[in-house]
Amino acid sequence: MSRQLAKQYNPTAVEKSWYEWWEKSKYFVADASSSKPPFVIVLPPPNVTGALHIGHALTAAIEDTMIRWRRMSGYNTLWVPGMDHAGIATQVVVEKKLMRENQLTRHDLGREKFVAEVWEWKNKFGGTILQQLRRLGASLDWSRECFTMDEKRSKAVTEAFVRLHKQGLIYRDIRLVNWDCVLRTAISDIEVEHIDVKEKTLIKVPGYDKPVEFGALRKFAYIVEGGLGEIVVATTRIETMLGDTAIAVHPADERYSQFHGKYAVHPFNGKKIPIICDAELVDPNFGTGAVKITPAHDPNDFNVGKRHNLEFVNILTDDGRINANGGSEFLNMPRFIAREAITEALQKKGLYRGSENNEMRLAVCSRSNDVIEPMIKPQWYVNCTDMAKQALHAVTDEENKTVEIIPKQYVADWKRWLENIRDWCISRQLWWGHQVPAWYVTLEDDLLQDLGAYDDHWIVARNEENAQDEANQKYNGKKFHLTRDPDVLDTWFSSGLFPLTVLGWPDDSEDLKAFYPTSVLETGHDILFFWVARMVMLGMKLGGDVPFSKIYLHPMIRDAHGRKMSKSLGNVIDPIEVINGISLEGLNKRLEGGNLDPKELAVAIEGQKKDFPNGIDECGADALRFALVSYTAQSDKINLDIQRVVGYRQWCNKLWNAVRFAMSKLGDDYIPPANLTPDALPFSCQWILSVLNKTISKIIHSLESSEFSQATTAVYSWWQYQLCDVFIEVIKPYFAGNDPKYASERQFAQDTLWFCLDNGLRLLHPFMPFVTEELWQRLPAPRESKRSESIMISDYPSTIESWNNERVENEMDLIESTVKSLRSLAKERRDRRPAFVLCRTPAVAEIINSHQLEIATLANLSSLTVITENEAVPSGYADAVVNESISVYLEFQGINSAEAELARMKKIDELKKQIERLEKIMNAPGYEEKVSPQIRAKNDEKLESLKERLLLEETAGLSL
Repeated sequence: MSRQLAKQYNPTAVEKSWYEWWEKSKYFVADASSSKPPFVIVLPPPNVTGALHIGHALTAAIEDTMIRWRRMSGYNTLWVPGMDHAGIATQVVVEKKLMRENQLTRHDLGREKFVAEVWEWKNKFGGTILQQLRRLGASLDWSRECFTMDEKRSKAVTEAFVRLHKQGLIYRDIRLVNWDCVLRTAISDIEVEHIDVKEKTLIKVPGYDKPVEFGALRKFAYIVEGGLGEIVVATTRIETMLGDTAIAVHPADERYSQFHGKYAVHPFNGKKIPIICDAELVDPNFGTGAVKITPAHDPNDFNVGKRHNLEFVNILTDDGRINANGGSEFLNMPRFIAREAITEALQKKGLYRGSENNEMRLAVCSRSNDVIEPMIKPQWYVNCTDMAKQALHAVTDEENKTVEIIPKQYVADWKRWLENIRDWCISRQLWWGHQVPAWYVTLEDDLLQDLGAYDDHWIVARNEENAQDEANQKYNGKKFHLTRDPDVLDTWFSSGLFPLTVLGWPDDSEDLKAFYPTSVLETGHDILFFWVARMVMLGMKLGGDVPFSKIYLHPMIRDAHGRKMSKSLGNVIDPIEVINGISLEGLNKRLEGGNLDPKELAVAIEGQKKDFPNGIDECGADALRFALVSYTAQSDKINLDIQRVVGYRQWCNKLWNAVRFAMSKLGDDYIPPANLTPDALPFSCQWILSVLNKTISKIIHSLESSEFSQATTAVYSWWQYQLCDVFIEVIKPYFAGNDPKYASERQFAQDTLWFCLDNGLRLLHPFMPFVTEELWQRLPAPRESKRSESIMISDYPSTIESWNNERVENEMDLIESTVKSLRSLAKERRDRRPAFVLCRTPAVAEIINSHQLEIATLANLSSLTVITENEAVPSGYADAVVNESISVYLEFQGINSAEAELARMKKIDELKKQIERLEKIMNAPGYEEKVSPQIRAKNDEKLESLKERLLLEETAGLSL
């Protein structure tokens, strides 16, 4: 490539072509037969419905940093891309599309045609996110790209189900599930969101014209048989009373002792309902102290039903209407219409006893916004007890630990979840997904023809042919008919197998032998249980080993104000818009193209105006990645401020200009040496190599310990504060006018500069792949060595013992302190002025004397004179104390000293006020308990900075 660089950094120009070249060059492809040690990450499979959001960008930035670093460090790296079929999410998208375009439901099409429609949608629109990951520079091995519903993965999911069933770990049972009446399926806990309702509140529910009241405790009376009076119960879901099969009281509650063993009469169906005693469920101090029991529609009541052998009566259809069990009076009524109708009917019967406010948590589906209905359903379950114990020990057994969780704070969550695990409901009443590999056998002499009427009639097999054979053996020649279970498997079941299936399991593939277990699982802490724990359980059970040895959980991203990102707030950040830039008008248009109602849209647009008044500047992928990785020090939440990303984009420009300047000093014919001899180099060259060595060590240690933010801080600090601010400045005199007295220094400075750029760009590459490749390719190559074709397959820098030089670093620290004091005296003035340095010890005087050129250059002085305590202190100079051994004096050149002193005193007064205000806040009662550790740390840092500035001003008195 030409060594000539454009005058300004342009992220679009830099990032447009490198990725395609990397991919064509097959730099991302892992070799299963390689002798290099493996380093493997499986990309958390994004939903096929999805577009890149800022959480995906964070995942990609962190994982690509790890992969690029390990690739450069000599590992056989494999980063596997995949996509999740996202059962519910995808079905909802396609159902909405069908209704919008053709006014058809999936039931109008039928299962086969609907699934074909989903595949067509997937092939046309799915996978957008994988293209966007390329834009971020994610170096994934695309040759191994997979999809949870492709042929290999589907075969593996069936195999896992069959094996676990044969081991007795998958079974069928009738239990309560989270039921969504809009989607007509059970849903997992992760798809359930909770709304806190403080009092009676009207909430919009899908499918209802009018809002529905929640947060009300409604009371009604049951008449006790035999003229014994009435018993009043209270409920937030009065419609479920149609399925009541008992009333429970506390055995020690004397108010109801006369009712023990008696029966109440149901007001609508006339059934006798037993009054039972249950100390475990009933709190005598809550409500009326009597509790209606609906075992088929409430988790607590379900347990009571089991304990007391009660009848389980389901009174709802799958779409949330009252069924025949609920009685003819309310038949086919939607459940929340029935809520009011039942209340009214009870009033007419004189049994209603009013309502009161009741604080509650309302469960809703994150996909449909429907209110979750606990429903009793036959489902397939995984027995998790033993697998959970194994997964728990893998993390918590200090002597035999095989999995490490970072940050460690989440080990407690891991322990809590796995110690309290319940069996996992894995069936879903959807059409899009892996159909359960189970067939129901209907014998010709069966009394009941309903699917699932007999629990022991299920055959689990790899295919229908196998099921037929097993049924023949089991029923010994009897005539039968097979019907496949229409349910599909929970998406988390297939994604829980992902580290195995992407490597070829259940086949004994080369990839499985070479790359399992994988190295690191990196994801958000919100799915530690739903995905990560299940991968560990299934990996140990089916793969014979933990699926990864390290779990790194990144923080969740919020906006700059700490709010959760939400379309209705207008604060959702699209990483592609940050990379390319977008106007405020463009942001508004994106919102208008969504599904927000007019009120939400107005709030969201107003939010965008406040947060992004001028839109979002073009930042490029490198700046976005670097910013996201630098934020990871915030352990559980990232408050993402786009201005920080903009700042790193500006820093890319500084990086660009530094390399451009360096290239101009190297010249067109420059050829770097194979190595350097530090002892022969000038002081500043020895120093920059020594601090570079420390930076290399710090970055490698930080990456090895997953302290990514510390790694970005180290590489940024070296480039910014040591290479650019000091070294490049301090060597400028060697190149000024080609002075012959600096000929050898000039050559040494060129060589050192080249080594710094080469190492510095390689250090930075995992964080900023595009700009580092662009700049590295422009560097001249050493004649003696074969340089790699790309920076991404070059060696990651390692420390060189001979570069270490503590003495030089200590001397430079003294120089920098002296320069800092002189610059503070100069304020904003840029004219070159004379200065004096007063040295109080001979050793310090010797160091300052030998580095006058460096001090004068960095402090922009016209001259520098070193004096001792025995010599006269100059008058008309501003002065400052550097330390106990050094003071500095800088000429004022015509500034009125009285005015300067007045300004200084004013500044001191203001600093004292700021310190007083901050100390008052920090000393307030309850400060330690009420203020978060992050804010306290910021306040400590701010107070220290203010005190330093005050000391500087107080010691910068004028000598007249």
